[in-house]
Amino acid sequence: MITQSATTTISREVTAAGGVFAPGHLGELTQYLLFELVDDVLAQTRTVQRRLRDLPSRAGVYFVLALSMFPQLGYLRVWGKLTAGLAGLGLPRPSEKALRDLRRRIGPVPLKALFEIVAGPLGQPHTPGVRFGGLRTVAFDGCNSVHIPDTDRDRRWIGKIRYRMGLAGYPTLRLMTLAETGTRALLGAALGSAAERDESHLARQLLPLLGPGMLVLLDRAFDANAFLAEVASTGAMLLARAKATRNPAVVAHLPDGSYQARLDDLDVRMIDADVTTTGLDGSRVGGRYRLITTLTDHRAYPAAALVRLYHERREIESAFLALRHTLLDGRVLRSGDRPGVEQELQSR
Repeated sequence: MITQSATTTISREVTAAGGVFAPGHLGELTQYLLFELVDDVLAQTRTVQRRLRDLPSRAGVYFVLALSMFPQLGYLRVWGKLTAGLAGLGLPRPSEKALRDLRRRIGPVPLKALFEIVAGPLGQPHTPGVRFGGLRTVAFDGCNSVHIPDTDRDRRWIGKIRYRMGLAGYPTLRLMTLAETGTRALLGAALGSAAERDESHLARQLLPLLGPGMLVLLDRAFDANAFLAEVASTGAMLLARAKATRNPAVVAHLPDGSYQARLDDLDVRMIDADVTTTGLDGSRVGGRYRLITTLTDHRAYPAAALVRLYHERREIESAFLALRHTLLDGRVLRSGDRPGVEQELQSR
């Protein structure tokens, strides 16, 4: 029992910025987002403090990031987490109002710039699930279940989604993302309101992130001819599920069971597949998938291989699951106005 009850004190050296710039060394956070990177983003977005304060803009950026890491804690307790390893440096103990003012002073622009810098593919050529036939596989999808506070300002901006039984309880963000399959790394994101029901409208904001060497996996919400043509014009290949009513004229039948067709000015290949899912209890659910692809070479990209590949699109659903139930743990976001919501979401 004496051995089991023994305690050990570990002393370690902590390296942090000097003075009021010290907050922000939280764990590996500063190793991932270097001081120099944050300072450069603040300078580029013209959000550096005009005079040196107890709460400079750099400390504010790390504070906003820490808010995302501890969504269940209030401002002062999050500040305590941010500075817990810096005892003895005489750091200021700000009020909640001071921290709210700090968030407003920074705004969403530097957090958006930081996101655009760190967002991008993570997979290496050997990483499972990130490549097919020499192409990097990515997926579009929308998420409509991130809730924000039910304030007048949030309602005026986002509105509430209307269901058959009435309005949703909270204003709900429409979030569109482009993600790498396999790693689920986000390449980009766009925000919309309840009025923007057309997911392809939001996805168009992310088309500049596509290019040659990519294969985009799309669900039925994106199978409009015009949108598919816009995706193809980026140089990326596509594999999309078609709506059941999609019956283009057949140009030629191919040996693997697929067939060539034309959607307006876009040459495509169509694949019909019967898909069956078996549950853990032995139950079976089946359905028919009709896929559209610009990978027209049936020898290099056999139909069976493309049918097996398509389920990788659901990797982006796992990314949304992590956002809603791991990072947020089902909680409503903190912010009661548009700048705060955008800032908060970009920091995640």
